[in-house]
Amino acid sequence: MRGRVLKPEPGPAAPPRGPSADTPGQAIDTLARTLWGEARGESVRAMEAVAAVVMNRVGWARDHGGWWWGNDVVAVCRLPGQFPCWDPDAPGRLGLLSVTAADPVFAAARRIARRAVAGLLDDPTGGATHLHRAGENPQWAQGRSVCAEIGGIQFYNDVE
Repeated sequence: MRGRVLKPEPGPAAPPRGPSADTPGQAIDTLARTLWGEARGESVRAMEAVAAVVMNRVGWARDHGGWWWGNDVVAVCRLPGQFPCWDPDAPGRLGLLSVTAADPVFAAARRIARRAVAGLLDDPTGGATHLHRAGENPQWAQGRSVCAEIGGIQFYNDVE
């Protein structure tokens, strides 16, 4: 079953969180690094699903005039506590910052990120805005229903 396609809709953009919104190049690079950091070792479809979560958060913020998790790709990905690969003490943080397109997984992540930022990525999660690895049991997931499980990642679309 194919999910909806994440395409930008016309209308006013949510105001940026912080001094400026990200540029397309910054958005692609940050999203690709997030995919590499969070879903390295997973399938391409799982990486696409993580990208969908980021884009769903950006869309939610746009549709609601802003949201706590950020209004653009860079803000959503880098908000402390949301995507652990960006945490200053994350075990793979140095690799996250230094990986290049010579790494085939990062090259794939960049292709996915380009499609996501351009609004050309299918959403295999059914609108998820939250995720965690299977086997984890974060408090925010208590009483919530998994809307998709792709690879070793569970996705949720009923969390605000």
